[in-house]
Formats: sequence, C-alpha cells, structure tokens
Amino acid sequence: MTVFQLSVGTTCLSGILEDKLAAAAAARFHGITLAGSDLVTTSWSPRRIRDECARRGLTVDAYQAMPDIEAVPPDTFAANLRRAERTFDVLEQIGVRTVVVCSSMSAEAVDDDDLAAEQLSALATRAETHGLRLAYEALAWGRFVNTVPHAWRIVRRAGHAALGLCLDSFHVLSRGEAPAGIRVIPGDKIFQLELADAATSTMDVAERSRHQRLFPGLGSFDLTAFVGHVLSTGYAGPLVLEVSDDVYRQADPRHAAINGMRSLLSLREAVAVTAPPPIRDRLRVHGLPPAPGVSGIVFTELAVDAVSGPVLERALTALGFRHAGQHRSKPVQLWQQGKARILLNFAAERTVTPGTATVCALAVESADPMRSTQRAERLLSPVLPRLREPAEADLASIAAPDGTSLFLVRTGAEAGNWLQDFEPRDEAVPDAGHITGTDHISLTAPVDDFDEAALFYGAVLGLRAGETSEVAAPFGMIRTRAAGDADRHVRISLNTAPLRRGDWAPVIPNPQHVAFRTTDAIASARSMRARGAPLLKIPDNYYTDLDARLALPPELLAELRTNSILYDCDDTGAYLHFYTEMLGHRVFFAVVQRIDRYDGYGGPVSAPVRMAAHRERRLLSLRHTSPTATDRQPDFSLAHLTALSLSPPELVDAAADAGYRYVGLRLTRVTPQEPHYPLATDPALMRTTKVRLAATGVEVLDIELARISPDEDPRDFQRFLEAGAELGARHVIAQLPDPDRARKTDRFALLCEMARPLGLTVDLEFPSWTETPDLNSAVRVLRGAGASNAGILVDLLHFARSGSSVADLRELPSEWFHFVHLCDAPPAVPDTNEGLIHTARFERLFPGEGGIDIHGILGALPPGLPYALEVPKARLVAQVGGKEHARLAIAASRAHLANRNAIS
Repeated sequence: MTVFQLSVGTTCLSGILEDKLAAAAAARFHGITLAGSDLVTTSWSPRRIRDECARRGLTVDAYQAMPDIEAVPPDTFAANLRRAERTFDVLEQIGVRTVVVCSSMSAEAVDDDDLAAEQLSALATRAETHGLRLAYEALAWGRFVNTVPHAWRIVRRAGHAALGLCLDSFHVLSRGEAPAGIRVIPGDKIFQLELADAATSTMDVAERSRHQRLFPGLGSFDLTAFVGHVLSTGYAGPLVLEVSDDVYRQADPRHAAINGMRSLLSLREAVAVTAPPPIRDRLRVHGLPPAPGVSGIVFTELAVDAVSGPVLERALTALGFRHAGQHRSKPVQLWQQGKARILLNFAAERTVTPGTATVCALAVESADPMRSTQRAERLLSPVLPRLREPAEADLASIAAPDGTSLFLVRTGAEAGNWLQDFEPRDEAVPDAGHITGTDHISLTAPVDDFDEAALFYGAVLGLRAGETSEVAAPFGMIRTRAAGDADRHVRISLNTAPLRRGDWAPVIPNPQHVAFRTTDAIASARSMRARGAPLLKIPDNYYTDLDARLALPPELLAELRTNSILYDCDDTGAYLHFYTEMLGHRVFFAVVQRIDRYDGYGGPVSAPVRMAAHRERRLLSLRHTSPTATDRQPDFSLAHLTALSLSPPELVDAAADAGYRYVGLRLTRVTPQEPHYPLATDPALMRTTKVRLAATGVEVLDIELARISPDEDPRDFQRFLEAGAELGARHVIAQLPDPDRARKTDRFALLCEMARPLGLTVDLEFPSWTETPDLNSAVRVLRGAGASNAGILVDLLHFARSGSSVADLRELPSEWFHFVHLCDAPPAVPDTNEGLIHTARFERLFPGEGGIDIHGILGALPPGLPYALEVPKARLVAQVGGKEHARLAIAASRAHLANRNAIS
C-alpha cells in the first residue's frame, strides 16, 4: 500500500518558479500545486515546466487560479469558458491532474445552486476532455458558497465524474465548522486536501488567509482531528501544504519548504496515532523513528571570552554553583548545582562578539540518542561534526535554526558518559543556592526564525508548542511561544519582536536566559544576595500594583519586595521568580519556583517589568559611579578620529559594545580625504544616530570641529552648535589657526556666546602646528575672552609635542577643564609639520605603548575628568576594523591605568 504523498503549494514559497521547484525538491516533497501567478510569471514553456518538475522528481498535482467561475450571467460564463479552455490547453501540456475552482466572490454572481451546478458541470466537461478534473473549494469568505456542506450540495447536484471537492483546513476551521460532517462525503469525491493552521484571531478571515496561514502545528486548529475525518472517507490523494504568511513569503524558499515538510511529517505522525490500521500504514514515514522520550535539560553551554567569562564565573559562584570540572582537552568549564549545569566555553566555534556571552549549545536527556539523531536527520536537520579525543564521549549534536548546537545525551554510569570528559574540581557546597535543576531556557530570535525554531524543537524532540501569546513590552510587542514535552521535563521558551521597525531597540540584542528551578525562591534569593549575586532590583511600584491586584498576605508581599521576587498565579498554582542583572551583555539567569501545577512563565506583567529593570540598570551602570572610590576607572569616551570609518550610528554601537560611556562626534570635515558625516544637515542620519544613542544609553560628550581660521566667521557654526545640542552634547572642540591674537580671541568669545544658551562649553585645543600652538597661547585666549563656558582641551599628543609645562598646567583653574584626549605616541618627535600632522591623524599609540608622560600630565589635571580616547591607528584599523579597534583601545587604556593605580 502506497503512503500518502506530500505536496506543497508554490504560493507558500518566495522566489520565481525555478527557486520554488528547487526548494520543494530539496525538502523532499513529492509534488506541487502550481499557483496561477507562478505560471504567468515564468519564462518556461509548459513543456519545460513539466520536464523541470520531472527532473526533480516532482509531480504537478494541481493548479490553483480559477476564481469567480460559477453562478454568473451567461455572457460572463461564456468568457470564463473561453479563458478556461486556453488554460486547460496549457495545463494538459504541463501534466496537471486537478484544477482547484474557488467559490465565487464576483459581484455578478447570484445565489442559485442550480445555476452554479449547471455551470460547474459544463466546465468539468471541458476539463475532462483535457484529462483534467475540477476540485470545487468553498472559500470561507465566498459570496454565497462558503461552507463545505453547501459546496458538497452543488457538487452532488452537478453529478459530474470530473467534479469533486477541495477541502482546505483553513476555510473549514476558521469559520468554526464541525469537521465531523466531512465523514459523509465519499472519499473519491474529495480531489484535493489542503492544510494550513492559524492562530485564534478576530481579524477578517480573508485577511488572515492572505497573511496568517501558518504551518501545521503553529496555530490553534485541531488539524489532527480534521485530517482524521478526511482520511476516514477513503481519501487517497496528496496532503497539500497551503500556507500563506508574510514572513514565509519573504524567507529563503528552501528554509520555508523544509519547515513545511517538518510540519507535515509531524502532522502525519499525530494522525497515525489514532488512525485505523490501514490508514496508519499509509501515514507511516519511512526512516522516521518516533521521538524518544526526553527527561530534562542536561546542560546549557555559553560561549564566552576573556572579558565575559570571568563575569559569568563570579555570577555563578554567587548563585551557589561550583566549578565542578574542567574539560580534559578543551577550555570548557563545568559549573553545577543540583542537576543544573552550565558549561563556559572559552573557545567556542560559534562567533561571539568580543566581551559578550551567548548560548551556543544545550543538551537534552534522551531515552535513545541514536534514534533521536536518526529522527533529526530524517527531518532535514543537519548533524554537526564534532572533534574529540579518542577517549572522549561521542556526543550526537544537531544544528538548531539559530545555529545553537542541540546535544542528545544520556547521563549515567554506562561507558560514554559525557561527564567523564571533565576532570573533577571543587566539591559541592550544601544548599548554597537551593537550586535543583534547570526549569527552562528562553531564547529570542528574529521574527524570520520564530516559527522555524518552534517547528524544529517540536518535530525533532517531539515537544508540543503552545499557542503564541503577545506581551506589551517597553520596546514594542513581544510574541512568545513555549514548547515542552508532556511531562514538562524540557521547556524551551521562544520569543520575538514581530513588528520591529527601525533601529530603536533595547541595548540587548536578542537576550537569552537560563531559568533554574528551586523549591524555595525566597530562601534562594536571600542566600544568593548574601553571597553577592548581582540580582535585578524590581521597583516598589510593581509590588504596590501586585498588592492591589492579588491582595497577597502582607508577610509574603514583604518578602517578595525585599528580595525583588516577581509573582504570578492562576487556577493551577503560583510562580515565584527573580533574575540576575545582564551578564556578558546578552545573557542573564533566572531562578523560579513552581507551586502546584503552575505551567506558565510569569504572565503578561513580569516580562515588561523585568525588561524595564534591565534597561534602567544598564543606564545606571553607565551614568552612576562612585566619586569617592580612589581606584575607580574613569568614564571613557570614544573620539570619532579613533574610528573615523564608522558612521555616527555605527560609532555609538561600537562604543556601547566596548563599554564606553560617551562618544565624540565629528560633524565637520577637516581634510578633503576623510569621510564626512553631515549630521547638521542630514535629518535621516541625525534621526538614526539619536535612536542608537537612546537605545544604547551612550551619550555624546563632545562635537568637533569648530576650526576658525582668518577667513571663517563663527556665525557660520550656528547650525553645527544646534546639532550638537540636539544630540545632547556637552562640549565643543575648537581650534584657532589664526595668527592675529585679538581677532581670534574676539571670535572665540563670540563662539562661546553662541554656545552658552545651548548648554555647551567651548574647549580650545592647541595642535602644535597651528597658530595657537601650546598651552600658554590657549591660556591667553581664554583670559582675553573671559567667557564662563570657555575651556581648554588637553590632548596628550599636542601637549607633549608643544613642549607645554606640566607645572603651568597644574596652576590653571580647574573649571577650565572638562575632559581630556588620551593617547600615546613614539618618543621621537617629527621635525616637520607634515610629520606632526601625520602622526596625529594616523599613527598614535595606545596608552603605555609610547613615550608620553601620561601619568604626569593626567596628574596635573583635576580628578574625575572623562577620558576621550583619540587613538587613530590607520594600519590596525585596516586590519581589524573600526569596531574592534575601539574595543582594543579601551582595553589597553584600562589596563595601563589599572597598572598605574596598582603601582601607586
């Protein structure tokens, strides 16, 4: 007995017909339903289409583009017959078997079943002469015929052998029809079965069909029962995937086809469970073993580096974890508490943004890892190669859609236990954090990958994905869906921001968290806080609202408030949960306690509160430092010249990723060769830059450059100053290459007067090759201008090259200094202006690499000034890029200053 064939509608896939056929074949579909739009737009002849399908092993099962045919006036029907004849000629050459005819939506149509039956019969006669048959489909929004019973009455009345039905799950179930009535239809009169899922929605049904027909298993329809009813009639045709979603239609057609195949195979499996033996045999998928049982998340592996790794180590220690083992051949640490395990991989194959951490792998306990791997391969999930030493465990892993490695393991005493790959380290600390295991993992993905991830975990692991819910979060709507096994041993929460537009977003791109399970959240929070865990502070307003909503016992409410524990409850139980601050820029941990049979993840309130608290904590970490700490690091700013190849929005992102608090933005072009970013006159660039500033929390320290030569009028800088104020800048860098002391002093004073109402200081820089070449020259200008918002910018390179005196610097008023340009340079001073300029613009050094008396100059300046790193190194930037150069600059500066403090 042959199995049911699987077919895909070309309307499900993006691209041209050639793309779609290649994708369908790669996903191992047996056939296609050809959309009329694909026939019209292809350059292939009908014979070529037939040959290309045959070459790929695809049959053309049906054609779909025959609207508004029946129950129309005679002249209209005559035109329809003429159009149909021409189309039937083409379809016969292609080798199509079935033509889907949708119930009429035409304004000319009338509510006359006899006329509809008569005209459909006439059309079926024409089709039959071409070896075709008609499948009449009741559109859910058809003008008069919109239900299966109505369509079946017309087909029966027509009584034509070449006229049958097309049953579409969306059209049936979206109207709330009882599908059990399908069982009375003879199977040989059902010519086509089309399948799609959909979420519960109040949207117009036609709009839903065009934009939200989902892969089976991702919506709320009971497709298992629907297909069971159809197959009970004796239907023997193909199972046709007919989805239409805005995301799928813009995705790589191969990915969409593979996801569609996974969804159909999973549906076939589900139907086979309750189907009678003859049908069950036809539903079996060759080479697809049932999903073995899963019994828990064994470990979560985080990719870290030398910056993020220690942060995670400290956090895990404070949470009560112990460094339980070190991998015998790889830089991988095993941290454990109870049955919760975290691996820190310092050399992960997955690319990690410097200074960040990310989930790169997770392991699930499988009753049969080999069968789980076979199932994954049959479902078109790539099995990943893995390098290992001869004595190490041979772990099977497959690739999830986002690149995460999914390990399928057994943890026991038998040979091959993966734990044997780790050399034991620290002993367990009893009840250090009261954690017993891993409750769930939460992953955030782009909207393009959201459904794919749910299908992957559902099909491969046999998890059941719940319905999608939406959360009104601080940064726009979040869509979330949880998948878990029947016993809830494995839970994976998937999240996306489906309506993300533009660049305004939280500083955390696609955050991830691991939630640990405890039997006493309050005791866990107390213990972890006492150990110095970086727990996230929840605002008091949340608990005021919680009291108003739920009227919890005062003692419990007080404990929740004191320990920043969030709370949710429903008819099945309660949920206590708290979080750490963000660790490694993207990852954080949660600790959760489920009481009774609570099965959710905190309800609609917890996530927005947590997101807002993380955002607020990020801003506080950038802006608030202890002014009394003698060993604290200064605030750093990324001067634009350090990475001038980066546009202002890119510079802001680079600064945020590397840990700068500020940026300096170059609004004017100094040389004809350098890139120009016209923030003052480009509204789109200004808007994007402001969005990135708001999103990251980075601030603008200064703008440059007001360079006033003898031929320039300070009033020409009015828009420049206004742009700086719009960006939130605090300071303006000025230079005075003018030999006339009186004139340049007057012009500097005018610039200060223009800047004062905008809240800007004007800080005079003195490059040694200009007509204001040293500290004393700058001091004379400031004293002559007498402006309260005037300042001096000490650039360490210019200060050293000009021969200015540290003793003189120490005697100047502290209010004149607002920030400093930090860098180093070779000890040898160029003997020409060209050489000085070249070094200043292209060949500076990181602090500590050259001969400038950095500590002497900084020691003469007032304490607490921001350090703006102006370290252009053209060769290094060309090798590693501006973003990485910015990170290296701040790392080197921090190391040099920390070394100075240690020596002091």
